[in-house]
Amino acid sequence: MTTTDVHIPAVTAPEPHFVWPVVDEATLEAVRAQLVESVSVYDRSGVVARVEDALARWHGVRHAVLMSSGTCALHAAYVAAGVGPGDEVIVPAYTFFATASPLLQTGATPVLVDCDERGNLDPARVADAVTSATRAIVVTHMWGLPADVAALRAIADTRGLLLVEDTSHAFGASVDGRPVGAFGDLAAQSLQGQKPLTGGEGGVLLTDDDELYYRGVAIAHYNVRCKREIPATHPLARYAVTGLGLKWRIHPAAAAMVEQQLGVHDAVRSGRDACAARMAARLRRLPGVEVLLPREGEQGSWYALVLRLDDALLAHVDADTLVERLHREGAVEVDRPGSTRPLAQLPLFQDPGGALPAYAGRSGARPEDYPAANDFFDRTLKLPVWHRAADVPVVDQYLDAFDKVWAELGL
Repeated sequence: MTTTDVHIPAVTAPEPHFVWPVVDEATLEAVRAQLVESVSVYDRSGVVARVEDALARWHGVRHAVLMSSGTCALHAAYVAAGVGPGDEVIVPAYTFFATASPLLQTGATPVLVDCDERGNLDPARVADAVTSATRAIVVTHMWGLPADVAALRAIADTRGLLLVEDTSHAFGASVDGRPVGAFGDLAAQSLQGQKPLTGGEGGVLLTDDDELYYRGVAIAHYNVRCKREIPATHPLARYAVTGLGLKWRIHPAAAAMVEQQLGVHDAVRSGRDACAARMAARLRRLPGVEVLLPREGEQGSWYALVLRLDDALLAHVDADTLVERLHREGAVEVDRPGSTRPLAQLPLFQDPGGALPAYAGRSGARPEDYPAANDFFDRTLKLPVWHRAADVPVVDQYLDAFDKVWAELGL
C-alpha cells in the first residue's frame, strides 16, 4: 500500500466529539449534597420547590410541576386538559413520538397534521383539521426552532381549544422575548440527558391556570402534595390520598442537576449562539444546503443545527449516502434521526389497535397522507451545536469534512 492509498479523515480529533451535558465538579457537588440532604422529596419543598419556582419564573407562568420524564409530563398535560374517548387532539405529523403517544393512554384520537418547511406544525393545515370533536392543539418546537405559536394561539382562542406546547427541544428558545412554553394553556418539557436543560431524566409541566395545575398535581403526586396543594373545597381534594393513582416524582438528584444546569444555562446558550453562527457561515456556502435558523424576533435553543437539502443536491446524492461519507471523514456526530420521524411511519400510529385494545378497529395513519413531513424527513441532516471555546478546533474539522465531501462529489 502506498501513502496515496491511505485515507486521512478530515476529523482527527479523538472521540467523543460532542459531550452533553457537561458534568463538572459543580454538577457532582450539587448531586452529592442533595443525596446527603434527601434521596426522596414527598412534598413541594427543598430542591423540588426551588426548581419549580425557578422554572415558573423563567417562563412567566404561575405553576411548574416536576415529574419523572417529559413523557409523563405530556401525559399529565393531556389528563389535565380532560381529553378522553371521543375527543380529537391535533398533533404534529413530524415530531418525536412521545409528543403524541401518551394520548393513546387517554382514549382520545391523535389527529396528525402536516408540517411546514421548517418541520414545525403548519397553522394553515391546523385550521382545516379542526372539527366539532377537537379538544386541543399540540405543538412541538422542533430541534429548538420556535413554531408559529402566535398563529396557533389565535386558532385555539377562536375555536375554543386548549393549546399544549411540547418544549422538550426548546428550553431557552423564545419569540419576541417571550419564552416558548408561555404561549400554551399547558406546556410539557423533557429534562432528559440530551435536552438543552437536563437532569439526566425528568420532566416538568407548566401552566398559568390553577385548575390545570391542580389536575396535574393529582395525576402525578398523590398523597402529600395533593393534600397540601389542592384546596379542600376542590372536587379532587377527596382523592388526595390516591391522587389519580399514579406517582411521577422526579428524583431529587435529578432536580439538583437541573438546578445546577440552570445556573450556567445563559453562558451555554451564548456559546451555542456563537458556534451556530460559525457553522452556518460555512455550511450555507455549500451548494444545495439550507441551514435552518431562527427567524427575526426568535431565539433558538440549539438542540440541533438542521440542514435542509434541496432537490438539485438530492438528485445527485441521497441524504443517507451523504451521512455515510461524512462519517468516513470522521464527522460521526452528523445524524439522520430515527425515532424522531413522521409519526405515520411508526406502527403505533399506523395500527394502534394492535398494541392497545381500546383502539381496535380504529383507522390508523397512512404515511402517504403527510407529504410535507415525509419530505422534511427525507431531506434533512442534523448536527450538534457545541458551546465551549475549546470546541472550536473540532467544529472546524467538521466543517472541513463537509467541504471535503462536497468537493469529492463535484458539488
